[in-house]
Amino acid sequence: MEKDKIDKKEHILDVAEKVFADLGYDGASTRTISGEAGVNMAMLNYYFGSKEGLFLAVFERKINSFRTLLQNISSDGSMNAWDKLDKCIDNYVERIIANNCFQKLINREVSMNKRGDLTDKIIEILMVNVYEVKRIMEEGVNNGLFHADADIPLVIATLFGTKNYIVNMPQISSLVLGHDIRDEKFMENELKPRVKTYMKRLLKAYLVKEHDNSK
Repeated sequence: MEKDKIDKKEHILDVAEKVFADLGYDGASTRTISGEAGVNMAMLNYYFGSKEGLFLAVFERKINSFRTLLQNISSDGSMNAWDKLDKCIDNYVERIIANNCFQKLINREVSMNKRGDLTDKIIEILMVNVYEVKRIMEEGVNNGLFHADADIPLVIATLFGTKNYIVNMPQISSLVLGHDIRDEKFMENELKPRVKTYMKRLLKAYLVKEHDNSK
């Protein structure tokens, strides 16, 4: 019984993510979402309370799973700061390239910046993961592995900004990269490895005091 409840809730969140990404917060309605999910309004309201509650639940589900992963990497005493950042890049690229629906949702709602309280809540959810990555970089600076004058805010902007350009501007980035990035086979087999290699070489050359770019 409990498993059925969890499965139904996850199904509603899956449907809501797609509807919000396609229509935006303003264009989507709980009635549309409940209809596409095959549930009644009473069940949707029971789980999430309101459209805003459902919207935030979509964000929290995605962000929390990645947050746990980042925290596990950050607390792993067997790795130095660069190894942790290297692993973060691998996992970050896997998620943001493969999950364009959610990235589209983030870009649409945060860039519009017209719903003060709701936008603030979304940004607060997103920034927790940014702070985890920042903490790893600060660890590298503090233990002497990274340059003391490394501009960590700009490194973070580079990491997340590259994603924004590729994922949120597909028409332009497809022309720059020489292939339609919406081609799933291309994304999986070519784009992901390219982005990982690029980000690692770029950040390692900038951050690490002693490094071997041939690796």
